[in-house]
Amino acid sequence: MQIADIKSGMEKIEIEGWVHEFRDLGGLKFVQLRDSTGIIQITVIKDKSEKKVIDIVSGITKESAIKVEGKVQKSKKVGLEIIPSKITIISKSEKGLPIPISRETSDVGQEKRFEWRSLDLRKLRQQAIFKIQSVLVEGISEYLLKEGFTQVFTPCLMGVASESGSEVFPVIYYDKEAFLRQDPQLHRQLTIAGGISKIFEIGPAWRAEQSHTSKHLCEHRVCAVELAFIKDEYDTMKVEERLVVEALSKVKEKCKKELEILGVKIEVPRTPFPVLKFPDICKILKEKGKHLSEGEDLDSEAEQILWEYVQEKYDAEFYFITGFPSAVKPFYVMKIDETPKWARSVDLYFRGLELSSGGQREHRYDKLMQAVKDKGVKDSEIEWFTKIFRYGVAPHGGFAIGIERLTQSLLKIKQIRDCALFPRDPEMLVP
Repeated sequence: MQIADIKSGMEKIEIEGWVHEFRDLGGLKFVQLRDSTGIIQITVIKDKSEKKVIDIVSGITKESAIKVEGKVQKSKKVGLEIIPSKITIISKSEKGLPIPISRETSDVGQEKRFEWRSLDLRKLRQQAIFKIQSVLVEGISEYLLKEGFTQVFTPCLMGVASESGSEVFPVIYYDKEAFLRQDPQLHRQLTIAGGISKIFEIGPAWRAEQSHTSKHLCEHRVCAVELAFIKDEYDTMKVEERLVVEALSKVKEKCKKELEILGVKIEVPRTPFPVLKFPDICKILKEKGKHLSEGEDLDSEAEQILWEYVQEKYDAEFYFITGFPSAVKPFYVMKIDETPKWARSVDLYFRGLELSSGGQREHRYDKLMQAVKDKGVKDSEIEWFTKIFRYGVAPHGGFAIGIERLTQSLLKIKQIRDCALFPRDPEMLVP
């Protein structure tokens, strides 16, 4: 039984949890018992409780794991309380916790919290983040499976640094060097080339960036989606916006208590999402006093201006930005044939924050190899990927949406590290 299952009038229950708080008022002793579903009060009355119960409660320590047997009754002050007939110490906690659990305090630094991450995770607020994250992934998976997508698992180890050697982690692989993948992108495309026309993958990716912002991790999880026989990048956008709607609807339905703990209200967005497109974006920014040349990528100032523009014009939180300059995109992104300076690329934004990147891939062998040459990629390093495109690869595209970043932006969490169980950044490698 869990605390959430307790109802008034239960004459005999057994429940386990942790000592959240303890108060001794002489004739009355109160223990707040906590599990992952909530907190309930254990009331020990000196004149009515057995001596064994009183003795155990008198020596109890915060965060000890205990089992309580007793009955449930109504309380004017706390709603429900348990009158114990027996309390058993399952695992006693030492006195003097390294970080507080029963209250949020601003004087405990991030480094200290993550040193004691398992204690930090005992806070119901922290648990609420991961329950919601779990339901987000559940909603994403349910939607994709319902739509006929096959869940796949591509390698995390790469024989070559396929995108940018400066941002990958090298690892020892027997007697040679390998790399942790930055993104499951290329192997997803190879799977599409293998004839599985609608796939998705939920798994880790790594980037060896020296980023110390509140929005970056060295290891993160992505939901990566790819589909074949598309007309253009707008087919991928239809899938992504539906995925977002289904995931948020699932959270709103199943996580009322967790959202209340975090003080967050979720609005399921209207579809279709607004679309901002290059080169029109350059004109929009110019009208707002921001100069952006036609071959230049967006910076944080430009992203903020566009977010304000979307709020004013569309009253929306989710929106797409498409048609980025091809010069800032990888070799596998398809260029627009009529205007090759622009790419069939798509980024999904939420409240001014980029959540995902994707679009249509180049499936034509001659065009792909020209892009490889233009980007300065060595044929010998990428042939393992490009050679299949000589044998009839379908038009395809997709996207990869960051799970931690989606969680952070949706729940308005200041620090993305709080959205990873055991986060990895340039300094943090343990626990």
